[in-house]
Amino acid sequence: MTDSIFITGVVIHARHGVMEHETEVGQRFVIDLELFTDLSDSSRTDRLADTVSYSNVVTTATAAFKNANYKLLERAAGAVADAILGAFPRVSAIKVTVHKPHAPIAAIFDDVGVVLTRTRPQPPHG
Repeated sequence: MTDSIFITGVVIHARHGVMEHETEVGQRFVIDLELFTDLSDSSRTDRLADTVSYSNVVTTATAAFKNANYKLLERAAGAVADAILGAFPRVSAIKVTVHKPHAPIAAIFDDVGVVLTRTRPQPPHG
């Protein structure tokens, strides 16, 4: 399938990280999402019921990202992927990018983060 919905630049303040000050003060994270889904129905019907609501995706992603304080970005991104796959049956796969632009790295850098791609498990045939 080649259809997808993308949402980029969702800014969330959260308290993820290994360092103590990261969990106390928190920092700004930026999330990009790409949802793989069949858009053939909605491209013909023009009905919201035939697609995935961007607004509901952002609400779900934000809640999952802020739900707990994770040490690793990988875990925070995994929580977002799991929540979206759990909430939106039309989504067959998701790519979650989490940017941590203020990571405690002793260097000058533009960005750091993780990219996770998860696919919905297929039911067994039989």
